[in-house]
Amino acid sequence: MSVEIKKVTTRKDLDAFIQLHYDLYKNSPYDAPNLYSDEVETLSRDKNSAFEFCESEYFLAYKNGKLVGRVAGIINHRYNEQWNRPCVRFGWIDFVDDPEVSAALLKAVEDWGRAKGMKEIIGPLGFTDMDPEGMLTKGFDQLGTMSTIYNYAYYPEHMARLEGYEKDNDYVEYKIYVPKEGMPDKFRRVAELTMQRYNLHCPQLTRDQVFGPEQYGKKVLHLVNQTFANLYGYSQMTDKQIDEYVEKYFKFFSMDMICVIEDWNTPDHKVIGVGITIPSLTRALQKCRNGRLWPMGWWHLLRALKFHKTDIVDLLLIGVLPEYRSKGANALLFYHLIPVYQKYGFKWGESHVHMESNTAVQQQWQYYENEQHKRRRCYKKAL
Repeated sequence: MSVEIKKVTTRKDLDAFIQLHYDLYKNSPYDAPNLYSDEVETLSRDKNSAFEFCESEYFLAYKNGKLVGRVAGIINHRYNEQWNRPCVRFGWIDFVDDPEVSAALLKAVEDWGRAKGMKEIIGPLGFTDMDPEGMLTKGFDQLGTMSTIYNYAYYPEHMARLEGYEKDNDYVEYKIYVPKEGMPDKFRRVAELTMQRYNLHCPQLTRDQVFGPEQYGKKVLHLVNQTFANLYGYSQMTDKQIDEYVEKYFKFFSMDMICVIEDWNTPDHKVIGVGITIPSLTRALQKCRNGRLWPMGWWHLLRALKFHKTDIVDLLLIGVLPEYRSKGANALLFYHLIPVYQKYGFKWGESHVHMESNTAVQQQWQYYENEQHKRRRCYKKAL
């Protein structure tokens, strides 16, 4: 029987769309499933502020009456205008190992994109760069992270068979091992010399500073807008999105696992760099049955967030203004964070995704034992 594609039109359909991932990956030891409530918020037009400049359609694939795949079609008008690229994105793509299913899902997004006047399809991408992106092509036996996509090895095999799809961008990820004690001498000297020479400082933030009148939460995300401005797939966060992210996420962060760099040569001590890191939540999320916090999911997340019951730290957001990178400012982030990691007993860190061509980011790991253990790809096809 051929594949039947159905648009998501009801809350019941949306529930099925979200549930499919939990069902497909319930036996995976590597997948980091999102919380169900987070998925609902992200995919709901009345809850996600990205819909100020995005539109979307969600599609379900059925075969022999059984749900076998899903995909989101997304048009980010802000990105398309910024980069002069009339494209439709595909994201949230999951499917059983049946080439007929993956082909039907992507055709649904292609057809919707063409009807909207789009000239290209790209993905996997979310609404914005704050959503997971890139299909895993290496590292299927590595633990996933909350902020990235995990998929089975047959996914890229399907993409390779589809006519017209080719590489648009590749990302790499690193496993960086935390020194058991102290830090590499060369790295320490670079960091200390940089602080002295350029009058850069890393104050320890408090929650009052993040949420209060000083609004460091907003400062940090405005900085992310600046540092990520020219990266593949990125569209600037709006003020509404920034407010949303500060309120939604910063209250869960440990302040000592966030490092900001300030330039004290400026009158307002301008924030020029930031490192936001958290204990890995992957094992805790795997224990949240179908992404629910109840009955015991909340406890597993609390153990990871508050009591740091994990060997792994996730490097969620690392950014330094371009004009400070050549001065060695990146070194200050881990000069301050490594002692925190050692205190909590973390053994290694998981880098966020960065473009394979971004050698400047990759070079910052040279002072530590590291392993390039994952790779992922975004595809494109002319419509």
